[in-house]
Amino acid sequence: MTEDSPQGGFPKFTPATPGPDYGRLIEALRTIQDLAVSTDLPDDQLALAADQAEKLAATMAPYVVPEGRSPAGRSLRLPGRGSLLMLPWTIEKYGPDGVRSTGVFRRFHLGGNGAAHGGTLPLLFDDLFGLVQRAYGRPISRTAFLHIDYRAVTPLNVPLVVEGHVTNVEGRKTFIEATLKNADGKLLADSNALMVQLLPGQQ
Repeated sequence: MTEDSPQGGFPKFTPATPGPDYGRLIEALRTIQDLAVSTDLPDDQLALAADQAEKLAATMAPYVVPEGRSPAGRSLRLPGRGSLLMLPWTIEKYGPDGVRSTGVFRRFHLGGNGAAHGGTLPLLFDDLFGLVQRAYGRPISRTAFLHIDYRAVTPLNVPLVVEGHVTNVEGRKTFIEATLKNADGKLLADSNALMVQLLPGQQ
């Protein structure tokens, strides 16, 4: 990436189309994440699980690639675009008038008393804001601020909808608003953010 690249310091990403087994792998790993925080294994099974996890890690380790070459985050047809970091939600609408995604918070996202951890909502919104500004046609940007108002408890394993759109553009600045609702339209949280276009060479 050159100093005058309009991408700033970002590599150029292209969509990935991995085989069906990649989706299986990611879903299995998500299930393992859920189970890792919701089970209490006896010692013999704990040792077995640790052995299997270490074996899987050893199988995958020789194939580490640079950023932008793994299917993770680039598999647009998979929940969370095939990234374990991103929430496993599915994009239903993507265009200049906004982006909508649907999904659930799983056991892995538990904060307490059956509710999603409050820290998982900024991740959901921040990822959405990146999609919104790109769908609007804006260049690569970074989040300058992100504000959330928590309106109600966000439950686990309940279908939810997050939707956002650009509200204003001022030079390098893109202002975005979004809401998180349940299937009945109840507002759980709303958010607004400022995305700022990177200068040439910026990271």
